[in-house]
Amino acid sequence: MNAWQLQEAKNKLSELIDRALAEGPQVITRHGVEVVVVMPFAGYRKMTAPSQRLGDFLLSSPLRKSGLVIERDKRTGLREIDL
Repeated sequence: MNAWQLQEAKNKLSELIDRALAEGPQVITRHGVEVVVVMPFAGYRKMTAPSQRLGDFLLSSPLRKSGLVIERDKRTGLREIDL
């Protein structure tokens, strides 16, 4: 990854974005410390997308066939909520 000082990144934002798109993530430093990464949105989306749907995850749980029974605590009534 290429490193950019914050002031240089501010002055050359368009070039920074072009290089992130062409070469991959770019690091911005402040006082010599890496603080931010600029990367293509498609790469960010891929990194943060869940690997599977929640329903599929729950269905594949090893606890699904364990016989574990979870019941709601019926000792307490419904809560009063002021709207």
